[in-house]
Amino acid sequence: MSTTMTVRLDDELKDQLEQLAQVTHRSKSFLAAEAIRDFIDLNQWQLQEISEALKEADNGDFASDKSVKKTLAKWGVSAG
Repeated sequence: MSTTMTVRLDDELKDQLEQLAQVTHRSKSFLAAEAIRDFIDLNQWQLQEISEALKEADNGDFASDKSVKKTLAKWGVSAG
């Protein structure tokens, strides 16, 4: 199933999309959907990492002070 969505584009981007659609023999809608899909695939990992980190925090699973200081020292940063 699919749904319709309205997207505002500046004139230059609209022209580029139209040109790409003509050259590739694809619809503007197809190309826009593919671009959105690619963007989501590329950025989805962030949502997964945040979700996992929140679960760890809810379970009280934090790095120890010793571990944090060791990591900072490795980077040449003082733990203060």
